[in-house]
Amino acid sequence: MLASFLLSLREGIEAALIIGIVLGALRKLNRSEMGPAVWYGAIGAIVVSLLTGIMLTAFGLSLEGAAEQIFEGIAMLLAAAVLTWMIFWMNRQARSIKGELEAGVNRATSTGGTRALFGLAFLAVVREGIELALFLTAATFASDIQSTLLGTLLGLGAAVLLGWGLFASTRRLNLRSFFQVTGVLLILFAAGLVAHGVHEFNEVGWIPGIVEHVWDVNTVIDQNSTLGLLLKALFGYNSNPSLTEVIAYSAYYVVIFFGLRWINRPVQASVTRSADHQLSR
Repeated sequence: MLASFLLSLREGIEAALIIGIVLGALRKLNRSEMGPAVWYGAIGAIVVSLLTGIMLTAFGLSLEGAAEQIFEGIAMLLAAAVLTWMIFWMNRQARSIKGELEAGVNRATSTGGTRALFGLAFLAVVREGIELALFLTAATFASDIQSTLLGTLLGLGAAVLLGWGLFASTRRLNLRSFFQVTGVLLILFAAGLVAHGVHEFNEVGWIPGIVEHVWDVNTVIDQNSTLGLLLKALFGYNSNPSLTEVIAYSAYYVVIFFGLRWINRPVQASVTRSADHQLSR
């Protein structure tokens, strides 16, 4: 439940920020009468995302045996890939997303039509919704549908309240810290999904285990205990993983580490050059 809550909260906050930026840009342009098109686009994106999540989950739960394990493995690896892309994208584009959205609003209002504004809001929000639908599908297989649904409702509810508070008061959430903390948690969640996906493929023989059990710590934390099930749902905990699970889990962190360093390097270099230029003037 905690994993679905945190991701729903993060995605909900991102969607709320997008809607707030677009509506704020319309107010600056004195085109508030076009606001309903933004809400229609956002609502349409929510409906599409909800239907996507329901269909994926229903399809996965209808499968049995090897087909179910294959679908779970694919869903978990795909969700991990989408989460990883989201981490990289936010790390790279967070600084410019407001400007890009405002530029999109300017283009949409200059044409005089609400269709472009609807499309802008729809595409911006549906990206968050599809990401959430994929993750929640994988989370359902890792825990259970009741816990996932409860965590999702609580997370989205908290996001609505926080989003309303951000735009209805002068107080501001430290978004940089919020996204940094949730970004670290998402990395942990994604690593667990990768390991869990590899485990499912071990079960059907698609990926060899090489060493069936690298270690067994069931005597310390039983994977079927309450704590073990919680750790499994959150971080893909397995008390007796195969060698390929361990390799995949470790390799994911290596990829994330070097990937984030590579993405941030040009930005840091640009900042350094700018600072040097200012000092030399």
